[in-house]
Amino acid sequence: MPANLPPALTDDLRGRFGDRFTVSPAVCAHHGKDESSLPAAPPDAVVFAQTTEEVAAVAALCHAHRIPLIPYGTGTSLEGHLHAVRGGICVDLSQMNRIVAIRPEDLDATVGAGVTRKGLNAALHGTGLFFPIDPGADASLGGMAATRASGTNAVRYGTMREAVLAATAVLADGRVIRTGTRAKKSSAGYDLTRLFVGSEGTLGIITELTVRLHPLPEAIASAVCAFPDIAAAVSTVIQTIQLGIPVARIEILDALSIQAINRYSKTALREAPTLFFELHGSPAGVAEQTAALRAIAAEHVGMDFEWADKPEDRSRLWQARHDAYYACLGLRPGARSITTDVCVPISRLAECIAATRADLEQTGLVAPLLGHVGDGNFHMLLLVDPDDDDQLATARGFAQRLAERAIAMDGTCTGEHGIGLGKRKYMALEHGAEALAVMRAIKMALDPDDIMNPGKILPD
Repeated sequence: MPANLPPALTDDLRGRFGDRFTVSPAVCAHHGKDESSLPAAPPDAVVFAQTTEEVAAVAALCHAHRIPLIPYGTGTSLEGHLHAVRGGICVDLSQMNRIVAIRPEDLDATVGAGVTRKGLNAALHGTGLFFPIDPGADASLGGMAATRASGTNAVRYGTMREAVLAATAVLADGRVIRTGTRAKKSSAGYDLTRLFVGSEGTLGIITELTVRLHPLPEAIASAVCAFPDIAAAVSTVIQTIQLGIPVARIEILDALSIQAINRYSKTALREAPTLFFELHGSPAGVAEQTAALRAIAAEHVGMDFEWADKPEDRSRLWQARHDAYYACLGLRPGARSITTDVCVPISRLAECIAATRADLEQTGLVAPLLGHVGDGNFHMLLLVDPDDDDQLATARGFAQRLAERAIAMDGTCTGEHGIGLGKRKYMALEHGAEALAVMRAIKMALDPDDIMNPGKILPD
Protein backbone atom coordinates (compact mmCIF):
# COMPACT_ATOMS: atom_id res chain seq x y z
CA MET A 1 0.00 0.00 0.00
CA PRO A 2 1.48 3.44 -0.92
CA ALA A 3 2.57 5.33 2.18
CA ASN A 4 1.05 8.57 0.83
CA LEU A 5 -2.49 7.21 0.57
CA PRO A 6 -4.80 6.76 3.58
CA PRO A 7 -5.72 3.08 4.04
CA ALA A 8 -9.41 4.01 4.11
CA LEU A 9 -9.11 5.58 0.66
CA THR A 10 -7.33 2.62 -0.89
CA ASP A 11 -9.84 0.23 0.69
CA ASP A 12 -12.75 2.25 -0.71
CA LEU A 13 -11.23 2.41 -4.19
CA ARG A 14 -10.28 -1.26 -4.26
CA GLY A 15 -13.73 -2.24 -3.09
CA ARG A 16 -15.43 -0.15 -5.75
CA PHE A 17 -13.14 -0.78 -8.73
CA GLY A 18 -11.59 -4.18 -8.07
CA ASP A 19 -8.78 -4.85 -10.52
CA ARG A 20 -9.41 -1.47 -12.18
CA PHE A 21 -7.66 0.05 -9.17
CA THR A 22 -3.94 -0.63 -8.97
CA VAL A 23 -0.84 0.43 -7.08
CA SER A 24 1.44 -1.55 -9.37
CA PRO A 25 4.78 0.30 -9.67
CA ALA A 26 4.95 -0.48 -13.39
CA VAL A 27 1.44 0.86 -14.09
CA CYS A 28 2.06 3.94 -11.94
CA ALA A 29 5.38 4.59 -13.68
CA HIS A 30 3.64 4.40 -17.07
CA HIS A 31 1.09 6.99 -15.94
CA GLY A 32 3.66 9.35 -14.47
CA LYS A 33 5.31 10.55 -17.65
CA ASP A 34 4.42 11.94 -21.05
CA GLU A 35 6.40 12.74 -24.22
CA SER A 36 8.25 15.63 -22.56
CA SER A 37 11.87 15.58 -21.38
CA LEU A 38 10.80 16.30 -17.78
CA PRO A 39 11.65 13.74 -15.09
CA ALA A 40 8.87 11.21 -14.46
CA ALA A 41 6.62 11.69 -11.41
CA PRO A 42 4.37 8.65 -10.96
CA PRO A 43 1.10 8.72 -9.01
CA ASP A 44 0.55 6.55 -5.95
CA ALA A 45 -2.24 4.62 -7.65
CA VAL A 46 -4.24 4.43 -10.88
CA VAL A 47 -7.99 4.03 -11.35
CA PHE A 48 -9.38 2.98 -14.73
CA ALA A 49 -12.75 4.72 -14.86
CA GLN A 50 -15.56 3.78 -17.25
CA THR A 51 -18.32 6.30 -16.51
CA THR A 52 -18.78 9.88 -15.37
CA GLU A 53 -20.32 8.55 -12.17
CA GLU A 54 -17.16 6.58 -11.41
CA VAL A 55 -14.97 9.63 -11.96
CA ALA A 56 -17.25 11.61 -9.66
CA ALA A 57 -16.95 8.93 -6.99
CA VAL A 58 -13.14 9.01 -7.17
CA ALA A 59 -13.15 12.81 -6.98
CA ALA A 60 -15.45 12.82 -3.95
CA LEU A 61 -13.19 10.34 -2.14
CA CYS A 62 -10.02 12.25 -3.01
CA HIS A 63 -11.70 15.49 -1.92
CA ALA A 64 -12.60 13.98 1.42
CA HIS A 65 -9.00 12.89 1.99
CA ARG A 66 -7.36 15.93 0.28
CA ILE A 67 -5.55 13.65 -2.18
CA PRO A 68 -4.42 14.97 -5.60
CA LEU A 69 -6.26 13.78 -8.71
CA ILE A 70 -4.62 13.68 -12.17
CA PRO A 71 -6.54 12.81 -15.38
CA TYR A 72 -4.87 10.67 -18.04
CA GLY A 73 -5.85 10.15 -21.68
CA THR A 74 -3.19 8.60 -23.93
CA GLY A 75 0.01 10.07 -22.48
CA THR A 76 0.99 12.11 -25.55
CA SER A 77 1.23 15.56 -23.94
CA LEU A 78 4.50 17.48 -24.12
CA GLU A 79 4.77 19.71 -21.05
CA GLY A 80 4.51 17.39 -18.06
CA HIS A 81 0.71 17.60 -17.81
CA LEU A 82 0.46 14.05 -16.44
CA HIS A 83 3.21 14.21 -13.85
CA ALA A 84 1.97 13.54 -10.32
CA VAL A 85 4.27 16.09 -8.69
CA ARG A 86 2.49 15.68 -5.34
CA GLY A 87 1.57 12.03 -5.70
CA GLY A 88 -2.09 11.09 -5.58
CA ILE A 89 -4.52 9.18 -7.80
CA CYS A 90 -4.34 9.06 -11.59
CA VAL A 91 -7.72 8.62 -13.28
CA ASP A 92 -7.19 6.84 -16.58
CA LEU A 93 -10.07 7.73 -18.94
CA SER A 94 -9.06 5.49 -21.85
CA GLN A 95 -11.92 3.06 -21.17
CA MET A 96 -14.44 5.89 -21.50
CA ASN A 97 -14.32 5.38 -25.26
CA ARG A 98 -18.00 5.15 -26.20
CA ILE A 99 -19.37 7.07 -29.18
CA VAL A 100 -22.55 8.33 -27.54
CA ALA A 101 -24.18 9.83 -30.64
CA ILE A 102 -23.36 10.96 -34.16
CA ARG A 103 -25.80 13.47 -35.63
CA PRO A 104 -25.00 14.04 -39.32
CA GLU A 105 -27.92 16.43 -39.74
CA ASP A 106 -26.51 18.73 -37.04
CA LEU A 107 -22.82 18.20 -37.87
CA ASP A 108 -21.92 17.16 -34.33
CA ALA A 109 -21.10 14.11 -32.21
CA THR A 110 -21.07 13.34 -28.49
CA VAL A 111 -18.27 11.09 -27.27
CA GLY A 112 -16.60 9.84 -24.13
CA ALA A 113 -13.38 11.59 -23.15
CA GLY A 114 -11.32 8.49 -23.96
CA VAL A 115 -12.34 8.38 -27.62
CA THR A 116 -9.34 9.22 -29.80
CA ARG A 117 -9.43 11.43 -32.87
CA LYS A 118 -8.73 8.44 -35.14
CA GLY A 119 -11.41 6.45 -33.34
CA LEU A 120 -13.98 9.16 -33.96
CA ASN A 121 -13.05 9.48 -37.62
CA ALA A 122 -13.31 5.71 -38.03
CA ALA A 123 -16.82 5.86 -36.55
CA LEU A 124 -17.69 8.66 -38.99
CA HIS A 125 -16.82 6.51 -42.00
CA GLY A 126 -19.71 6.55 -44.44
CA THR A 127 -21.37 9.66 -43.00
CA GLY A 128 -19.62 12.14 -45.29
CA LEU A 129 -18.25 13.94 -42.22
CA PHE A 130 -14.93 14.14 -40.43
CA PHE A 131 -13.35 15.59 -37.30
CA PRO A 132 -10.49 17.84 -38.44
CA ILE A 133 -8.44 18.60 -35.33
CA ASP A 134 -5.21 16.72 -35.94
CA PRO A 135 -2.33 17.17 -33.46
CA GLY A 136 -0.38 14.29 -35.00
CA ALA A 137 -0.60 11.84 -32.13
CA ASP A 138 -3.76 9.75 -31.81
CA ALA A 139 -4.67 11.67 -28.69
CA SER A 140 -7.89 11.32 -26.69
CA LEU A 141 -10.51 13.98 -27.31
CA GLY A 142 -10.74 14.71 -23.59
CA GLY A 143 -7.02 15.35 -23.43
CA MET A 144 -7.14 17.41 -26.61
CA ALA A 145 -9.88 19.57 -25.10
CA ALA A 146 -8.01 19.91 -21.81
CA THR A 147 -4.87 21.18 -23.57
CA ARG A 148 -6.77 23.17 -26.25
CA ALA A 149 -4.97 21.15 -28.91
CA SER A 150 -4.87 21.99 -32.59
CA GLY A 151 -2.44 20.72 -35.23
CA THR A 152 -2.00 20.73 -38.96
CA ASN A 153 -5.60 21.66 -39.89
CA ALA A 154 -5.91 24.61 -37.52
CA VAL A 155 -5.30 27.24 -40.20
CA ARG A 156 -8.70 26.38 -41.73
CA TYR A 157 -10.71 24.52 -39.08
CA GLY A 158 -9.47 26.13 -35.88
CA THR A 159 -8.50 24.47 -32.60
CA MET A 160 -10.34 22.54 -29.90
CA ARG A 161 -11.61 25.91 -28.67
CA GLU A 162 -13.79 26.12 -31.79
CA ALA A 163 -14.47 22.37 -31.99
CA VAL A 164 -16.03 21.76 -28.56
CA LEU A 165 -19.69 22.74 -28.29
CA ALA A 166 -20.48 21.26 -24.88
CA ALA A 167 -18.87 19.17 -22.16
CA THR A 168 -19.51 17.17 -19.03
CA ALA A 169 -16.99 17.76 -16.27
CA VAL A 170 -16.41 16.44 -12.76
CA LEU A 171 -15.38 19.06 -10.22
CA ALA A 172 -12.94 18.63 -7.35
CA ASP A 173 -15.62 17.70 -4.83
CA GLY A 174 -17.32 15.18 -7.11
CA ARG A 175 -20.07 17.41 -8.46
CA VAL A 176 -20.92 16.91 -12.13
CA ILE A 177 -21.68 19.88 -14.38
CA ARG A 178 -22.68 20.11 -18.01
CA THR A 179 -21.51 23.13 -19.94
CA GLY A 180 -22.87 24.49 -23.21
CA THR A 181 -25.46 23.04 -25.57
CA ARG A 182 -25.57 21.65 -29.10
CA ALA A 183 -26.81 24.98 -30.42
CA LYS A 184 -24.31 26.63 -32.75
CA LYS A 185 -24.32 29.79 -30.65
CA SER A 186 -25.54 31.07 -27.32
CA SER A 187 -25.59 34.31 -25.32
CA ALA A 188 -26.67 32.63 -22.08
CA GLY A 189 -24.32 33.30 -19.20
CA TYR A 190 -20.64 32.59 -18.69
CA ASP A 191 -18.97 30.40 -21.30
CA LEU A 192 -18.00 27.54 -19.01
CA THR A 193 -17.18 25.27 -21.94
CA ARG A 194 -14.32 27.56 -22.98
CA LEU A 195 -13.24 27.79 -19.35
CA PHE A 196 -12.65 24.05 -19.21
CA VAL A 197 -11.14 23.82 -22.70
CA GLY A 198 -7.48 24.53 -22.02
CA SER A 199 -7.69 24.14 -18.23
CA GLU A 200 -5.40 21.06 -18.33
CA GLY A 201 -7.35 19.21 -15.66
CA THR A 202 -6.75 21.90 -13.03
CA LEU A 203 -10.42 22.90 -12.69
CA GLY A 204 -12.12 19.57 -13.28
CA ILE A 205 -12.00 16.38 -15.34
CA ILE A 206 -13.77 16.41 -18.70
CA THR A 207 -15.56 13.07 -19.09
CA GLU A 208 -17.76 13.65 -22.14
CA LEU A 209 -17.85 16.24 -24.90
CA THR A 210 -19.88 17.26 -27.91
CA VAL A 211 -17.74 18.28 -30.86
CA ARG A 212 -18.35 20.03 -34.14
CA LEU A 213 -17.96 17.95 -37.32
CA HIS A 214 -17.28 19.08 -40.89
CA PRO A 215 -18.31 17.75 -44.31
CA LEU A 216 -15.61 15.83 -46.12
CA PRO A 217 -14.34 18.09 -48.90
CA GLU A 218 -15.32 17.14 -52.42
CA ALA A 219 -11.73 17.48 -53.57
CA ILE A 220 -8.42 17.36 -51.67
CA ALA A 221 -4.98 18.04 -53.04
CA SER A 222 -1.67 17.99 -51.15
CA ALA A 223 1.60 19.46 -52.35
CA VAL A 224 5.23 19.65 -51.36
CA CYS A 225 7.64 22.38 -52.45
CA ALA A 226 11.27 23.03 -51.50
CA PHE A 227 12.86 26.48 -51.18
CA PRO A 228 16.40 27.83 -51.20
CA ASP A 229 16.09 29.06 -47.61
CA ILE A 230 13.67 29.41 -44.69
CA ALA A 231 13.01 33.07 -45.47
CA ALA A 232 11.68 32.23 -48.94
CA ALA A 233 9.41 29.53 -47.54
CA VAL A 234 8.03 31.81 -44.83
CA SER A 235 7.45 34.62 -47.34
CA THR A 236 5.43 32.17 -49.45
CA VAL A 237 3.29 31.32 -46.41
CA ILE A 238 2.69 34.96 -45.50
CA GLN A 239 1.69 35.90 -49.04
CA THR A 240 -0.61 32.88 -49.31
CA ILE A 241 -2.45 33.80 -46.10
CA GLN A 242 -2.64 37.51 -46.88
CA LEU A 243 -4.12 36.79 -50.34
CA GLY A 244 -6.88 34.80 -48.67
CA ILE A 245 -6.18 31.45 -50.33
CA PRO A 246 -8.20 29.02 -48.15
CA VAL A 247 -5.52 26.43 -47.46
CA ALA A 248 -6.40 23.69 -45.01
CA ARG A 249 -2.78 23.04 -43.98
CA ILE A 250 0.60 24.73 -44.46
CA GLU A 251 3.49 23.03 -42.71
CA ILE A 252 7.14 24.06 -42.74
CA LEU A 253 10.15 21.79 -42.21
CA ASP A 254 13.75 22.91 -42.37
CA ALA A 255 16.48 20.99 -44.21
CA LEU A 256 17.46 19.06 -41.08
CA SER A 257 13.87 17.89 -40.54
CA ILE A 258 13.62 16.75 -44.17
CA GLN A 259 16.88 14.85 -43.81
CA ALA A 260 15.46 13.06 -40.77
CA ILE A 261 12.17 12.29 -42.54
CA ASN A 262 13.96 10.84 -45.56
CA ARG A 263 15.85 8.45 -43.31
CA TYR A 264 12.89 7.51 -41.13
CA SER A 265 10.05 7.36 -43.68
CA LYS A 266 12.12 6.30 -46.71
CA THR A 267 11.05 9.38 -48.67
CA ALA A 268 13.22 11.09 -51.28
CA LEU A 269 12.47 14.77 -50.69
CA ARG A 270 15.02 17.45 -51.55
CA GLU A 271 16.90 18.20 -48.32
CA ALA A 272 16.05 21.88 -48.21
CA PRO A 273 13.49 24.03 -46.36
CA THR A 274 10.14 22.65 -47.46
CA LEU A 275 6.45 23.51 -47.30
CA PHE A 276 3.67 20.93 -47.20
CA PHE A 277 0.30 22.26 -48.40
CA GLU A 278 -3.21 20.87 -48.49
CA LEU A 279 -6.27 22.37 -50.18
CA HIS A 280 -9.91 21.38 -49.57
CA GLY A 281 -12.93 22.33 -51.67
CA SER A 282 -14.64 21.73 -54.97
CA PRO A 283 -12.58 20.37 -57.90
CA ALA A 284 -12.75 23.75 -59.65
CA GLY A 285 -11.85 25.64 -56.48
CA VAL A 286 -8.92 23.38 -55.68
CA ALA A 287 -7.63 23.71 -59.26
CA GLU A 288 -7.80 27.50 -59.07
CA GLN A 289 -6.09 27.58 -55.68
CA THR A 290 -3.43 25.18 -56.94
CA ALA A 291 -2.52 27.55 -59.75
CA ALA A 292 -2.35 30.50 -57.35
CA LEU A 293 -0.13 28.62 -54.91
CA ARG A 294 2.18 27.46 -57.66
CA ALA A 295 2.58 31.05 -58.85
CA ILE A 296 3.35 32.34 -55.36
CA ALA A 297 5.89 29.58 -54.77
CA ALA A 298 7.55 30.35 -58.10
CA GLU A 299 7.95 34.00 -57.07
CA HIS A 300 10.01 32.78 -54.13
CA VAL A 301 12.10 30.30 -56.14
CA GLY A 302 10.12 27.25 -55.09
CA MET A 303 11.57 23.97 -56.36
CA ASP A 304 10.18 20.46 -57.04
CA PHE A 305 6.57 21.64 -56.68
CA GLU A 306 4.61 18.37 -56.75
CA TRP A 307 0.95 17.59 -56.05
CA ALA A 308 -0.41 14.41 -54.50
CA ASP A 309 -4.01 13.87 -55.58
CA LYS A 310 -4.37 10.16 -54.80
CA PRO A 311 -5.48 9.37 -51.24
CA GLU A 312 -2.61 6.92 -50.70
CA ASP A 313 -0.04 9.52 -51.81
CA ARG A 314 -1.56 12.16 -49.53
CA SER A 315 -1.62 9.76 -46.61
CA ARG A 316 2.03 8.86 -47.16
CA LEU A 317 3.01 12.52 -47.31
CA TRP A 318 1.17 13.52 -44.13
CA GLN A 319 2.22 10.39 -42.26
CA ALA A 320 5.82 11.40 -42.94
CA ARG A 321 5.03 14.85 -41.49
CA HIS A 322 3.36 13.37 -38.41
CA ASP A 323 6.35 11.06 -37.87
CA ALA A 324 8.75 14.02 -37.93
CA TYR A 325 9.13 14.08 -34.13
CA TYR A 326 10.34 10.48 -33.99
CA ALA A 327 12.32 10.94 -37.19
CA CYS A 328 14.18 13.88 -35.71
CA LEU A 329 15.01 11.94 -32.56
CA GLY A 330 16.92 9.58 -34.85
CA LEU A 331 19.33 12.39 -35.75
CA ARG A 332 20.97 11.91 -32.36
CA PRO A 333 20.40 8.36 -31.07
CA GLY A 334 20.02 8.36 -27.31
CA ALA A 335 19.12 12.05 -27.21
CA ARG A 336 16.00 13.53 -25.65
CA SER A 337 14.05 16.37 -27.19
CA ILE A 338 13.27 19.57 -25.36
CA THR A 339 10.41 20.61 -27.61
CA THR A 340 9.55 24.27 -28.00
CA ASP A 341 6.21 25.62 -29.22
CA VAL A 342 5.56 29.30 -29.86
CA CYS A 343 3.05 31.22 -31.95
CA VAL A 344 3.26 34.79 -33.24
CA PRO A 345 1.16 37.00 -35.53
CA ILE A 346 1.76 35.93 -39.11
CA SER A 347 3.33 39.32 -39.91
CA ARG A 348 6.06 38.67 -37.31
CA LEU A 349 6.72 35.05 -38.26
CA ALA A 350 9.70 35.63 -40.56
CA GLU A 351 11.31 37.95 -38.03
CA CYS A 352 10.80 35.50 -35.17
CA ILE A 353 12.20 32.54 -37.10
CA ALA A 354 15.22 34.53 -38.32
CA ALA A 355 16.07 35.73 -34.81
CA THR A 356 15.58 32.24 -33.43
CA ARG A 357 17.88 30.63 -35.98
CA ALA A 358 20.54 33.27 -35.33
CA ASP A 359 20.27 32.51 -31.62
CA LEU A 360 20.51 28.77 -32.32
CA GLU A 361 23.76 29.18 -34.25
CA GLN A 362 25.38 30.63 -31.13
CA THR A 363 24.46 27.61 -29.00
CA GLY A 364 25.86 24.71 -31.03
CA LEU A 365 22.66 22.75 -30.43
CA VAL A 366 21.14 20.33 -32.95
CA ALA A 367 17.55 21.54 -33.34
CA PRO A 368 15.30 20.83 -36.33
CA LEU A 369 12.56 23.39 -37.00
CA LEU A 370 9.04 22.49 -38.07
CA GLY A 371 5.59 23.83 -37.55
CA HIS A 372 2.10 24.88 -38.53
CA VAL A 373 3.21 28.15 -40.06
CA GLY A 374 -0.20 28.87 -41.58
CA ASP A 375 -1.22 30.20 -38.18
CA GLY A 376 2.19 31.46 -37.06
CA ASN A 377 3.01 28.42 -34.93
CA PHE A 378 6.38 26.67 -35.07
CA HIS A 379 8.40 24.22 -33.01
CA MET A 380 12.05 23.45 -32.49
CA LEU A 381 13.21 20.06 -31.26
CA LEU A 382 16.29 20.65 -29.12
CA LEU A 383 18.14 17.30 -29.22
CA VAL A 384 20.22 16.99 -26.07
CA ASP A 385 22.16 14.40 -24.13
CA PRO A 386 20.02 13.92 -21.00
CA ASP A 387 23.17 13.26 -18.94
CA ASP A 388 24.97 16.44 -20.06
CA ASP A 389 24.03 19.17 -17.58
CA ASP A 390 25.75 21.93 -19.56
CA GLN A 391 23.89 20.99 -22.73
CA LEU A 392 20.60 20.82 -20.88
CA ALA A 393 21.21 24.26 -19.40
CA THR A 394 22.06 25.65 -22.85
CA ALA A 395 18.90 24.17 -24.34
CA ARG A 396 16.69 25.50 -21.55
CA GLY A 397 18.22 28.94 -21.87
CA PHE A 398 17.53 28.90 -25.61
CA ALA A 399 13.93 27.75 -25.05
CA GLN A 400 13.40 30.54 -22.54
CA ARG A 401 14.72 33.19 -24.93
CA LEU A 402 12.46 31.83 -27.66
CA ALA A 403 9.37 32.01 -25.43
CA GLU A 404 10.24 35.54 -24.33
CA ARG A 405 10.88 36.56 -27.95
CA ALA A 406 7.46 35.29 -29.04
CA ILE A 407 5.68 37.05 -26.17
CA ALA A 408 7.51 40.30 -27.00
CA MET A 409 6.13 40.03 -30.55
CA ASP A 410 2.54 39.93 -29.23
CA GLY A 411 2.61 36.15 -29.47
CA THR A 412 2.41 33.31 -26.98
CA CYS A 413 4.84 30.93 -25.30
CA THR A 414 2.72 27.98 -26.48
CA GLY A 415 0.48 27.73 -29.51
CA GLU A 416 -0.79 24.22 -28.82
CA HIS A 417 1.27 22.18 -26.34
CA GLY A 418 -0.09 23.92 -23.27
CA ILE A 419 1.60 25.10 -20.07
CA GLY A 420 1.71 22.02 -17.82
CA LEU A 421 4.83 22.05 -15.68
CA GLY A 422 7.21 23.25 -18.34
CA LYS A 423 6.00 26.78 -19.08
CA ARG A 424 4.48 28.07 -15.86
CA LYS A 425 7.24 30.66 -15.46
CA TYR A 426 6.05 32.51 -18.58
CA MET A 427 2.46 32.98 -17.44
CA ALA A 428 3.00 36.31 -15.66
CA LEU A 429 5.04 37.66 -18.57
CA GLU A 430 2.39 36.72 -21.12
CA HIS A 431 -0.75 37.59 -19.17
CA GLY A 432 0.29 40.10 -16.53
CA ALA A 433 -0.09 39.94 -12.75
CA GLU A 434 -3.73 41.02 -12.65
CA ALA A 435 -4.90 38.45 -15.20
CA LEU A 436 -2.93 35.78 -13.36
CA ALA A 437 -4.66 36.81 -10.12
CA VAL A 438 -8.04 36.28 -11.81
CA MET A 439 -6.94 32.79 -12.91
CA ARG A 440 -5.90 32.00 -9.33
CA ALA A 441 -9.29 33.20 -8.07
CA ILE A 442 -11.10 30.89 -10.49
CA LYS A 443 -8.90 27.98 -9.42
CA MET A 444 -9.57 28.75 -5.74
CA ALA A 445 -13.32 28.96 -6.32
CA LEU A 446 -13.54 25.57 -8.03
CA ASP A 447 -10.69 23.73 -6.29
CA PRO A 448 -9.90 25.41 -2.94
CA ASP A 449 -7.80 22.46 -1.75
CA ASP A 450 -5.73 22.37 -4.95
CA ILE A 451 -6.22 18.67 -5.60
CA MET A 452 -7.03 18.88 -9.33
CA ASN A 453 -3.78 18.24 -11.21
CA PRO A 454 -1.81 20.42 -8.79
CA GLY A 455 1.39 22.18 -9.82
CA LYS A 456 0.25 22.83 -13.40
CA ILE A 457 -0.38 26.10 -15.32
CA LEU A 458 -0.18 28.53 -12.40
CA PRO A 459 3.30 29.37 -11.09
CA ASP A 460 4.00 28.72 -7.43
